[in-house]
Amino acid sequence: MEFSQRLFRLRKARGLSQQALADLIGVTVVQIYRYEKGASQPPFAVIRRLAIALGVSADALMFDRDERRPDDTLRYHFETISRMPEHEQQIVRELLDALIFKSHAINEQATNSYVRSRR
Repeated sequence: MEFSQRLFRLRKARGLSQQALADLIGVTVVQIYRYEKGASQPPFAVIRRLAIALGVSADALMFDRDERRPDDTLRYHFETISRMPEHEQQIVRELLDALIFKSHAINEQATNSYVRSRR
C-alpha cells in the first residue's frame, strides 16, 4: 500500500477531517489533500508530526506491516531480556521456542484440516 493510502486510512480511522489533521500538524488542508492523493511527499519533520497526531510510529505510516521492524514494545522486551543473566535468557528462549512451535503446529494443523475439507 502506498503512503497516500495509509495516510488516508489512518486519518479516517481516527475520525479526523483533512482540515483537523492539517490543524494538528501545522500544514494547510491543501497539503494534506496532496499527500493523500500522492501528488506530494511530506518531509521527515511532517511525517513525524503526522505519526504523533495519528498515534502511530513513523514506520507504520511509511511501510506495510511486512516491511516494518518489530514495534517499540517488542524491541524494549528484547533489550530488557538481553540484560538478564544468561540462565534467565535461556529460559526466555525456551519459552519463546515453545510458543513459536505451538503456533506453527496450530497453524499447520488448521491448514491441513482446511485442505482435507476441500477435497
